[in-house]
Amino acid sequence: MNTPWSFASAGEIIFGTGTLARLGPLCSDRCWHRALLVSDANLAAAGVLDRACEVLKSSSIEVCTFTETEREPTVELAAAAIAAGTSFAPDVVIGLGGGSNIDLAKVVAAVLACGGEVGDYFGFDRLPRPTLPLVCMPTTGGTGSEVSHSAVLTDVAAEMKVSMQSRFLRPSVALIDPALAVSCPRQVTAESGIDALVHAIEAFTAIDAAEMPPGNAYSGRTPLTDALAEQAISLVGKYLVRAVEVADDLEAREGMATAALLAGMAFSNAGVAVVHALEYPLGGALHCSHGGGNGMLLPFVMRFNLQVRQETFARIAMLLGEQTTDFAPEDAAERAIVAVENLRGRIGIPGSIRQLGGRKNQLAAFAEKAFAVKRLMQVNPRPVTLADLKAILRSAF
Repeated sequence: MNTPWSFASAGEIIFGTGTLARLGPLCSDRCWHRALLVSDANLAAAGVLDRACEVLKSSSIEVCTFTETEREPTVELAAAAIAAGTSFAPDVVIGLGGGSNIDLAKVVAAVLACGGEVGDYFGFDRLPRPTLPLVCMPTTGGTGSEVSHSAVLTDVAAEMKVSMQSRFLRPSVALIDPALAVSCPRQVTAESGIDALVHAIEAFTAIDAAEMPPGNAYSGRTPLTDALAEQAISLVGKYLVRAVEVADDLEAREGMATAALLAGMAFSNAGVAVVHALEYPLGGALHCSHGGGNGMLLPFVMRFNLQVRQETFARIAMLLGEQTTDFAPEDAAERAIVAVENLRGRIGIPGSIRQLGGRKNQLAAFAEKAFAVKRLMQVNPRPVTLADLKAILRSAF
C-alpha cells in the first residue's frame, strides 16, 4: 500500500484489572477537580458507581453524578444531562458504563464546551473546538466507544439513530478495568460482545484507504486497522461465549475488554458500513439495543459482501476457529458466515427482524433511511443500491 494513511485513538489508554483505583490520582494529576460522572442505575445498584465516587473523593475530586441514562439514550435525555452539567460546571466528564453511557458523556462534554444544542453537532466534523476533558471507563466489553470519535443517540420523533463524529470526541483517557464487567448482565454481555465482532468485521472488510472518498468520517482499511481487527475477531471467538456463560470468568472478561478496545480502534479509523447503516433506523423504530440489532444483521450483510471479500472472509473463518485448510476458497469464505451465525445463536442474539418485533411493511422505510447515511455506504466494500438494502432486509426478515 503506497497511499498515505493516518490513525487516531484516545489520548491515553490505561488497561488492566484494578485500574479503577487510578481514576482519582489520574484526575488530580491533570488538575481536574470537579467531575461530572455519567452512569446508570444498574451500576449504582451493583456498587460500581459508589466505588468510582469513593476513588475520586479520596483524591479530593468533587463529584456530581447523572444516572438517569437509558439503554439507547435519546436526544431529550442528552439535553437533561447537559442541563445537569451546566449547573455543576465540571472540568472533566467521566463516562462509566456501556456505550450508551459513554456516548452520552461525550455529547455532554461536547455541548458544555461548545455551547448550542445537541442537534447542532450531528454529522461529521461539526464541533468547532475540543470538548471538556473526557475519561471513559467501559463496563460491558463491546462498544469500543472509549477510543472512538463518535457518539450515537436516538431521535425518537424520526425513529432513527443519529450520530456525531469529530476528532474532538476521542476521549482524553480510556481507563479499562475488565473487573468492572463482572456485574454486567448476561444479555448485555452478549449484545455488547457481538457488537465488538461487528466492529472488527466491518473494519476488516472496509474499502481500502486508497479508495475512500475525501471528506468521510473514516479513513478506510489500513495495515494497522487490519492487525487490530484480526486480533479482535480472534479474541471474540475465544472468549465471548465464556463471558456470557460465566459472569465472573475474569480471563474471559479481560479477553473481551481487549477485543472491544482493539475493535474500537480499528473501526473508528477504517469505518463501519451497511450493518450499522441498517441498524440506525431498525434500532430507532424497534428499540432493540445497538449490539443486538447489529448482531442480528451481520450475517446477512456478510453474505451480500461475500463475492468481493472472499479471501478476507476465509481469514475471518479461521480466526473464529473454523477448519478451512482443505476447503475451496469460496467454501472457506462461506464458513465465516456460518461461524457468525453459530456464535450468534449460542449467545442468544435474535436471528431475524421478525424476532426483534419488526413488521414487513417497515422494511422499505428502513432501507431508505439507511441509504441516506452516505458516509457508511461509502465504506462498504461492495457498491450498494437502495434495492440491495431492501433485498438484505427481506432476507433478514
